[in-house]
Amino acid sequence: MFAALLDTCVLWPSRQRDFLLSLAVVNLYRPLWSSAILDELQHHEIEKLIERHGVPRRQAEARAAHLVEQMRTHFDDAEVRNWKPYDGTFGLPDRDDEHVVAAAVAGHAGAIVTENFKDFPQDRIPPGIEILAPSEFAANTVAVAPELGLEAVVTLTRRLRNPTVSLDEVLATLRDRYGMDEAVDLIDEVR
Repeated sequence: MFAALLDTCVLWPSRQRDFLLSLAVVNLYRPLWSSAILDELQHHEIEKLIERHGVPRRQAEARAAHLVEQMRTHFDDAEVRNWKPYDGTFGLPDRDDEHVVAAAVAGHAGAIVTENFKDFPQDRIPPGIEILAPSEFAANTVAVAPELGLEAVVTLTRRLRNPTVSLDEVLATLRDRYGMDEAVDLIDEVR
């Protein structure tokens, strides 16, 4: 199965994260991340809950920890181990991003899904690993089996209960907020 490393910036937006992980649930790909990525996600999730939603710090910390624990539980083979020996060996423009490529190499990923292209120049990335935007990754993944893409979105929609969100609303968010036009078009074709 194709494995893709999901960078923190891709996991941080909640609806995008939910969609990409829902595609993994229906076995369209295998998600990968490292402990460093999950630590970054937890930190940024706490700040988002406090700053955007006014959640008290202790509650934000508990919710962020719960998110990471759920990810570890539901994707128990996603966390890449043994990435640290590769950390710092790629000469990336931002040394703080080395751990992402290190985890991709250790996890045998075919792609790194990120919004951060400037810090992942292709000439510094080992052969066999593509750098993809989440919209391109979603389109490529849904194209493999659009009916499974639809199943992923339907299942995601059913989980959204407070407040409830319709299938059309989820698809509109994926299109309008995250630029996932191609993936949404493929899903619409099989509805």
